[in-house]
Amino acid sequence: MSRTAARSKSRAAARLAAVQALYQHEMEGTAIPALLHEFHHHRLGAVIEDVEYAEADVQFFDDIVTGAHARLGEIDRLIAEKLASGWTLERLDRPMKAILRAGTWELLARADVPVGAVITEYVDVAHAFYERREAGFVNGLLDGIAKQVRG
Repeated sequence: MSRTAARSKSRAAARLAAVQALYQHEMEGTAIPALLHEFHHHRLGAVIEDVEYAEADVQFFDDIVTGAHARLGEIDRLIAEKLASGWTLERLDRPMKAILRAGTWELLARADVPVGAVITEYVDVAHAFYERREAGFVNGLLDGIAKQVRG
């Protein structure tokens, strides 16, 4: 595997893990430092219930989780602005909010990652949780946010 492909795979694993961590934080209220510790020592690259978790780019994972948490108010406003009339952030289920929050943070804070890569990666994450329609929703919403925050 090329270095670029390995990096891409480890970042994809970091994104999926970050969405899981943000979801867990919202569900259980686990403090971010404790959550990072749990993922570093028990989830990233581990085998759980016969499922092998890919080696993740730990620093990238940490950036997404801590960054999305630190900028939650700003991120939630951006997401809410893009929702259809009559929809609120509270109406979205928690996995969807975690996906959109992580993707929005990356669009805001990681100008080094191309917009297309961010959107494609979070659409892929959405496929891990949802059917096609929801993945299309992630695509459209993150595209709208990208146009706003990246010009």
